[in-house]
Amino acid sequence: MSKTVYKVVIPDIMAVESAVNEIYKLLFPIGDDLKNEEIKAPDDNLRKQVESILDCLTDKKEIVAEKFLSQLPSIRKKLLKDADFILSSDPAATHLIEVVAIYPGFYAIFCYRIAHSLANLEIPFLPRMITEYAHRNTGIDIHPAASIGSPFSIDHGTGIVIGETAIIGNKVKMYQGVTLGALSVAKNKASKKRHPTIEDNVIIYAGSTILGGETIVGRNCIIGGNVWLTDSVAPWSIVYHKSEIIVRDHRKFQEPVNFII
Repeated sequence: MSKTVYKVVIPDIMAVESAVNEIYKLLFPIGDDLKNEEIKAPDDNLRKQVESILDCLTDKKEIVAEKFLSQLPSIRKKLLKDADFILSSDPAATHLIEVVAIYPGFYAIFCYRIAHSLANLEIPFLPRMITEYAHRNTGIDIHPAASIGSPFSIDHGTGIVIGETAIIGNKVKMYQGVTLGALSVAKNKASKKRHPTIEDNVIIYAGSTILGGETIVGRNCIIGGNVWLTDSVAPWSIVYHKSEIIVRDHRKFQEPVNFII
């Protein structure tokens, strides 16, 4: 079998964004029963949209489009598990349709999952364009090459960064401002694992930063808010940042004398 040849041309951004939203509507049509595991087959218009975008990226657009579109039912099943996990994790969420239609964290996960599928098909540029579209709209930056299990929950989400070589297990909950990053941004380390591994059933609270390709957060850990972590953590650990907050009556607080010469 001959090797696929990829072209170095960036697809039209508006066409990519339009296709992303058409795929979203296909997977989650308005008024449909979300528990229904069956989805409609992609129509000719969507197929042509995808092929048109792929045309500038590969000489086998029809084959790649068919492989990608055939994966949509399994992607939907994962996304429904994600949505149900978000619903069960967030007291403010009342219905599954609310999570699917409104929650930015879910939309970012949706964009990641379709982008990851394309990344696995070795399509250049397009996966990153999709996750950057989600980044602009949600403030959540997930690299399409990251490995994320299912279900996965993002609550609030603004400011989350998940790096290219990060590995996330199943039933992981993540809050706003979390970074799964690299200890070094040296270009010669681009092919190495630079981002942490998060095992199953981990909760990472707001503002935490976890760095390094050798850093492993063991299963069932809780990472508290504002933690800075560069070392591995054993399973079932609780990691928290200890800070001192002082509250005093301002009426008894004497301002220091400042001399200006």
